[in-house]
Amino acid sequence: MICAYLAFTDTGLALAKRLAAALPGSVARCGQDGTSLAEWTGVQFVQSDALIFVGAAGIAVRAIAPHCKSKTTDPAVVVVDECGRFAVPILSGHLGGANDLARTIAAVCGAVPVITTATDAHGIFAADEWAKHQNCIVLEPERIKLVSGKLLAGQPVYYWADIPVTGTAPAGLFPAEAPEKADLALTLCPTGQALHLVPRIGVLGIGCKRGTSAETLEAAFAAFCARHGLAVQAVTAAASIDLKQNEPGLLAFCQAHGWPVRFYTAAQLRSTPGQFTPSPFVQSVTGVDNVCERAAVLDAGGSLFYPKFACSGATFALACRPFAPDWRWQNG
Repeated sequence: MICAYLAFTDTGLALAKRLAAALPGSVARCGQDGTSLAEWTGVQFVQSDALIFVGAAGIAVRAIAPHCKSKTTDPAVVVVDECGRFAVPILSGHLGGANDLARTIAAVCGAVPVITTATDAHGIFAADEWAKHQNCIVLEPERIKLVSGKLLAGQPVYYWADIPVTGTAPAGLFPAEAPEKADLALTLCPTGQALHLVPRIGVLGIGCKRGTSAETLEAAFAAFCARHGLAVQAVTAAASIDLKQNEPGLLAFCQAHGWPVRFYTAAQLRSTPGQFTPSPFVQSVTGVDNVCERAAVLDAGGSLFYPKFACSGATFALACRPFAPDWRWQNG
């Protein structure tokens, strides 16, 4: 987590430096070295994962107000009084991690973490906080309130999980009979009206003909996702054979999605254990019988989830990194 501290006084600056020694981040004092409250906030709101204001909460609220957009993208914001008595998360408590950050800061300086989110106040399971701890993305953040509202009202929430979750489900959560009947679903392939939490564990293996354009790859990938009902957000990286490392279309396609792409030699791919879809033609061209499946599995260090899919001169396969979700939803 990239942290940025801003103090309003010299006393606050001393505390900010103390906190930064334990939780590293940049430290500034408002009014010194040309540091403007508005300019600092604007820059750090984009560059940092967490903003920690040491001083009055009202000043911090006014500073961040013009920049707040969405709970899915806003950074965590925590205010600590300059005496170090209270640590108050005021933005992105769950998805941004401000609640956890406030607890950590409190432990460093002996403060009281002042957590005001309703689920935390009542000790009730928070789906969005759980998603963050499990490395999942929340597909429909507007549905969080529906799940939380049911739990706060004492109503049952039914969940579905494609991947077994260890431990005991929190109070109020019960297994659903089918994905379509779930209020909450942990899945790579969302369906129905549940609040879908998608694990960020997928590696896309890619094979393609020379000169395949990014647009062709994009269309083929859309067909691959449609075939399986796969959420695009499940994919975090891509992999292929080193013969493709200078393919402009493949590189542009991966860059457009923000995926790091890694390339492996034919020997590395051949040594990948598992059962794969063989192709004599691919073997004759690349020196290995399958590129997309082997590359995905090798890079993921896990298992093949969806086998080879061919479309418009491109092939895709999906492998998943090891993933062992559990029902814990708070640190400590």
